[in-house]
Amino acid sequence: MTTELRRLRNYINGEFRDAADGRTIEVVNPATGEVYATSPLSGQADVDAAMEAAAAAFPAWRDSTPAERQKVLLKIADAFEERAEDLIAAEVENTGKPVALTASEEIPPMVDQIRFFAGAARMLEGRSAGEYMEGMTSIIRREPVGVCAQVAPWNYPMMMAVWKFAPALAAGNTVVLKPSDTTPASTVLMAEIIGQIVPKGVFNVVCGDRETGKAMVEHPTPAMASITGSVRAGMQVAESAAKDVKRVHLELGGKAPVVVFEDTDIDKAVEDISVAGFFNAGQDCTAATRVLVHESIHDEFVAALAKAAAETKTGQPDDEDVLYGPLNNANQLKQVTGFIDRLPAHAKVEAGGHRVGDKGYFYAPTVVSGLKQDDEIVQNEVFGPVITVQSFTDEAQALEFANGVEYALASSVWTKDHQRAMRMSKSLDFGCVWINTHIPLVAEMPHGGFKKSGYGKDLSAYGFEDYTRIKHVMTSLG
Repeated sequence: MTTELRRLRNYINGEFRDAADGRTIEVVNPATGEVYATSPLSGQADVDAAMEAAAAAFPAWRDSTPAERQKVLLKIADAFEERAEDLIAAEVENTGKPVALTASEEIPPMVDQIRFFAGAARMLEGRSAGEYMEGMTSIIRREPVGVCAQVAPWNYPMMMAVWKFAPALAAGNTVVLKPSDTTPASTVLMAEIIGQIVPKGVFNVVCGDRETGKAMVEHPTPAMASITGSVRAGMQVAESAAKDVKRVHLELGGKAPVVVFEDTDIDKAVEDISVAGFFNAGQDCTAATRVLVHESIHDEFVAALAKAAAETKTGQPDDEDVLYGPLNNANQLKQVTGFIDRLPAHAKVEAGGHRVGDKGYFYAPTVVSGLKQDDEIVQNEVFGPVITVQSFTDEAQALEFANGVEYALASSVWTKDHQRAMRMSKSLDFGCVWINTHIPLVAEMPHGGFKKSGYGKDLSAYGFEDYTRIKHVMTSLG
């Protein structure tokens, strides 16, 4: 007997549809390595239909009042809370994440973020009107940009979808959202929930692969393209968008330095850093995976971190003792394994460094020491449960090592010296600097990086403003 696969569909103009040409992609549960669903492999016709629907819905949604959009977003937040168990089940099948942690660490922030942007909808502020030329009054209008093409990643399919659609809808834009080809299930469920609340065409979901995303970005209708993904993908999006001068919003990954000074409480730092490095199997752009430790405590710190790694558990979603589940897909397992296989001779694997089991894509919590600044694993994003450790001699070298990568998303400093913490936070070239902690995010504060980590902000009023444009209106008083 064969089990019939679940059939996921696109959501366009208020209805669920298969791809126009009937093509599909198999969707794999990474905790088992087994196919559990099919998803549309959308082509140009599907993208055209979604963009047409979003463009048609835009004028009415743009002209709705901020209060009306706020009510809609609050209803979406309430509906997500009511359907939390269904969303969790879809996300766990998407990703293999632990059920308990998905319930506690993803649903509450998602709902809170939607409610934050519901409030932001009513804060479309500009500079006050004034007379800057005799006989003339100037007014600033802040308006939605139009249709937004949005591409979400596979590491946090639900939450990253929220980070994209919530500010866009709050500002009065309409949305065509594409989930990753490996994690469409929870986004399709979101469409089912949101579709019962918003007018048709305001929120659309198109499933597919890289070519589908390319077609969305290159389409003439969207005024803005937003992507969370790899540097390579971001560069391709920026290049495509440049052809018709689209706005681009990019969050492209990170290589977060974790700078640990000699006055740090080692036990507490190791406890927090190991969680921040291994959570979600290290598949987090802000993960604490590049640790820089003062030479005087290096050996002690490495020993403690290796012990913490050995005590950290990965496993099936229903195991309440696990910190993280599998890597998302077979290609990601191959990438992480490759980094370890290619380690230079001077590197030492202190813990882990191997696959766990033969079913699914699980990888052991791994700590690697003895590394040099120009090593591949130090310079490039692994996106797996791998923490590297380097030693430094003084504050200047710590900064040199910390800033000496192409990424610039997030960082942290661990010290009891307030003045040193302030100096480091000033000089670290990253969009976020945590002090004596790593990875907490709140809806009110911006998330986004510099350099090859991209540009534009998620969350906060800054993220909201990214989905608006500024218009100057001048009128004669004569």
